[in-house]
Amino acid sequence: MSSRPESVHPRSVVRALALSCHPVPTVAVTAVGTGLAVLAGLSAGRVALVGLAVLAGQLSIGWSNDRIDAARDAAVARADKPVAAGALPLRQVEIAAGAAVLVCVAVSLLLGPPAAVASLLVVVCGWAYNLGLKASVLSFLPYAVAFGTLPAVATLARPDRVLPAGWAMVAGALFGVAAHLANVLPDLAADRATGVRGFPHVLGARICAVLAPALLFVSSAVVLFGAGRTAGWAWAAAAVLAGVAVAGAIAGYRRPTSPWLFRCLIVVVLADVALFAVSGGSLV
Repeated sequence: MSSRPESVHPRSVVRALALSCHPVPTVAVTAVGTGLAVLAGLSAGRVALVGLAVLAGQLSIGWSNDRIDAARDAAVARADKPVAAGALPLRQVEIAAGAAVLVCVAVSLLLGPPAAVASLLVVVCGWAYNLGLKASVLSFLPYAVAFGTLPAVATLARPDRVLPAGWAMVAGALFGVAAHLANVLPDLAADRATGVRGFPHVLGARICAVLAPALLFVSSAVVLFGAGRTAGWAWAAAAVLAGVAVAGAIAGYRRPTSPWLFRCLIVVVLADVALFAVSGGSLV
């Protein structure tokens, strides 16, 4: 591992922490969690609490991932990882991850015990992945459980503390597994070089590239029809998303790192978010 400076300018630390928290997934999951809180009918204050709890939890997961993987990332010269590159001292990222956990626990408890349990389960899943499940054939499980539980954080924070509709949790779980496959796909070779062999590595790049858009489409279909919709627009939306998913699967099979695969995935992900948005009345 590269040598680490004894002192780092505070601005450099802040920038490195921002890059090390896995900013895109952190922002995306926080936005989804906050959106679900709105759809669950929470007050503005409780929506903010849900968003803060999710954000703190995701920050802790991102920072702990880079800390735990520092040696492996350095072994394959990951210049995009501040901890592995020596731009962020280990002690700094450890403190940040610990502080984020404490904030997540404190804010989650303000939502009440049921919502706190759901919120912390999401975080436990992320840490379990970082601490070893990522290198096992069960690497998909933390993603499935965490994303399947995320709607419950919002609905259990309501005054009546209800569980979300079953279709919402199933759709979330499918979405999570698809996100896992898509997220790992670009790093398969580097992971193998450092001894990581999770579920996507067992499947192989081409199968992952086909399965990710397929699972996203199934997730979309669950959202579309899970609440008993039979309207024509739902079938039309399903047909369009099926076409996008097939296009992505074909592009991915031919070239697993194809930009067209990821463009198709982004389209389906955005559609899933939009479909959740129009399902607000039936989320519970």
